[in-house]
Amino acid sequence: MSDSHRKAAPAVDTSAVRERLAEAREAAAAQIAALGRDIDAIVAANALAAVDDEHDPEGSSTAFERAHTAALLDQARQRLAALDDALERLGDGAYGRCEGCGEPIPPERLAILPAAAFCTRCAEVRGR
Repeated sequence: MSDSHRKAAPAVDTSAVRERLAEAREAAAAQIAALGRDIDAIVAANALAAVDDEHDPEGSSTAFERAHTAALLDQARQRLAALDDALERLGDGAYGRCEGCGEPIPPERLAILPAAAFCTRCAEVRGR
């Protein structure tokens, strides 16, 4: 679809969106810090535990807890990066437009996922 035939992106209250993204970013950064402390605590507790994981009934649960916390940390870091990207798009005037097809992202989707870079259709195609 040519640029002249694209729908106009919905009007965006930039200051409200910027505030919402900043709040979400602050929450993600706090979660990253907390999860980092959790991983440090798991590692420290594991260092004090028995070295024989094969016979340690807590060894497998400790490994699971560490892997689970590391996965949550990775998700939080990805969310923070997405929020940073959304803030950049907001500054560039591209916020609210799908990076896949160029169409406007429905306001309902942005209300739920303020860092969304893709419309629902393009997100489904990309497996997001």
